[in-house]
Amino acid sequence: MIQQQQGTSRPAVQVFICSLIFLLLLAPTAFSQQEKTTAKQTSLAVSETNDRIAQLAQASTVRQGDYVIGSGDLLAVDVFDVPELSREVRVNESGYVSLPLMPAKVRAEGLTTFQLQDKLAELLQTNGLVSSPQVTVSLKERNSQPITIIGSVRTPMVIQAVRQTTLLQALSQAGGVAEDAGNTVIVTRPAEKSLPAGDPNAPPIASEPQSFTINLADLLEAGDARFNIPLLGGDVVSVPRAGIIYVVGAVVRPGGFVMQNDRDRMTTLKILSLAGGPNNTAKVKSAVILRKNPETGKRDEVPVDLNKVMKLKSEDVTLQASDILYVPDSAGKRALHRTGDIAVSLTTGIAIVAAGRF
Repeated sequence: MIQQQQGTSRPAVQVFICSLIFLLLLAPTAFSQQEKTTAKQTSLAVSETNDRIAQLAQASTVRQGDYVIGSGDLLAVDVFDVPELSREVRVNESGYVSLPLMPAKVRAEGLTTFQLQDKLAELLQTNGLVSSPQVTVSLKERNSQPITIIGSVRTPMVIQAVRQTTLLQALSQAGGVAEDAGNTVIVTRPAEKSLPAGDPNAPPIASEPQSFTINLADLLEAGDARFNIPLLGGDVVSVPRAGIIYVVGAVVRPGGFVMQNDRDRMTTLKILSLAGGPNNTAKVKSAVILRKNPETGKRDEVPVDLNKVMKLKSEDVTLQASDILYVPDSAGKRALHRTGDIAVSLTTGIAIVAAGRF
């Protein structure tokens, strides 16, 4: 009877062992597929954002008018049947042009050629120079200042402001934002020079440089034209990179996680969850946060007992951009005196993953 029971249990043990081996073999494959899925989701989110940028840029292109005159442009002014007033004029640095017999310089910058020719016709008639003037203004030479697009974009570049260009158009020409882009866009505008009121011969006065910070969510989702600002020659469009927090050591998925929304708090529990949690050999009581000290330039070590944090016996620690959370394993006791060097070296070559919005 006992032999019969042993014979009956042997197949069950064999089935259990085979199942266990199958699961162990399947685990790396499942983990690899999970990593691929995470990377695919990150790439898809960035692709959708860039598609939205391209669509809005195309819509704003349809609404654009004619070329807006800027300083340095060369214009051909033709007054029908009055060759004395017909000539080529260049817009000066202050945005004005000078024409013979005109009592004052005429502001051309910021106008289209059609607007300028209507303005010149009105001035010629008002000053009694031509009774029924027919004025044509054409653009002979464009000399607009460049618009520079830098930072976390697909293709940093310099474009020429041939026509009025909006922020969305500039971002679209640069290929959209990169995967490590933050949630803001900064437009820096250089100082403008203008003539003092009432004295066209006075030297130009330079204004203060300007800076505009625009949230990408407002630009893409709000549908408010205020955020899609028109750019001027000399503007610099910068997309800052999002903050990255690294998790290395004895975790399931070590990597760098992009903080897509800097306004939200990233904590040790959140980042540990994104990293798949600690592995079986992790010494969660001896975890360390390496935080860069702005005064010394070196990284300070902040001990954190993840065991207490996970059991809600200790307050969850808020992380900052560029922090490194290092979770040592039980085999690393002898190297604890070099924790900082080990953790920093482990960040080299690891995957960067968008953490999303929390």
